[in-house]
Amino acid sequence: MRAVAVIGAATAVPASYYRHFADWMARRGYAVLTFDYRGIAASREALRPGEDVRLRDWARVDMAAALHAADRRRREESAAQQRDLGLLWVGHSLGGNSVGLVPGFEDKVDAVLGVAAQVAYLGHWSGFARVQAWAFFHLVLPSLVRLLGHAPGRVLGPRAQDLPAGAALEWAAWGRTPGFLFGDDTLARERAYDRFSGAVHLWHITDDHLFGPAAAVDALAQQFSAARVQRHGIAPADLGVKKIEHFGPFRRDLGAQLWPRLLGPIEAASPRLAAHL
Repeated sequence: MRAVAVIGAATAVPASYYRHFADWMARRGYAVLTFDYRGIAASREALRPGEDVRLRDWARVDMAAALHAADRRRREESAAQQRDLGLLWVGHSLGGNSVGLVPGFEDKVDAVLGVAAQVAYLGHWSGFARVQAWAFFHLVLPSLVRLLGHAPGRVLGPRAQDLPAGAALEWAAWGRTPGFLFGDDTLARERAYDRFSGAVHLWHITDDHLFGPAAAVDALAQQFSAARVQRHGIAPADLGVKKIEHFGPFRRDLGAQLWPRLLGPIEAASPRLAAHL
């Protein structure tokens, strides 16, 4: 086994969406953990009737539980192989921008690979996309929660499921706040991005105008001030396709062309992720 990896999903996106990527990583030598946030897909029933959950809860509790399990597996395998194995965190959107809220992540994770992970403050959008972001955070999410008690997945993206009320309202509040979650003073003591010293590779998709523009990804890169950060971009033309967008990077039909591009640089930058097969 090469290393252990955790895949943190985008907002309201089920873990099953990443299964082909996880299978590919397993063939590359990783032990891979995917998981659903409480209230989503296979973890829908984990929320009791009347219970709610916020984005910060997914990071501080759900992501933390996944990281604890992965770290335990890493330590067991390291002892069995008598060498230090690495732990890679792969974060898509929310799964990447919230990793610094996970307790102890700076001590357990060796490298962070962010795909369309961003500081999703509407000020990082431009042109008509900024208008869309303003309407989404000021009007759409709050109104849907008032009317329906949740945000329907069909308005969030082609892969998304219904978003619990607390998560939707916190997403809206952060999106209106300069700095996104980094502008939320209630999280000041919990943010550990600046204490992480491993490799951080952040990718933006050039045609991801709706969820992850380059400026928003750049803003996240700035938060990892003590890390070895590399910024990357990928365009549809690089893969010979018409579009990738926010949900394209983990599609099986793009995998053979795209996934080695995502993993290769961060493996080269992280000795503990090097192959020992």
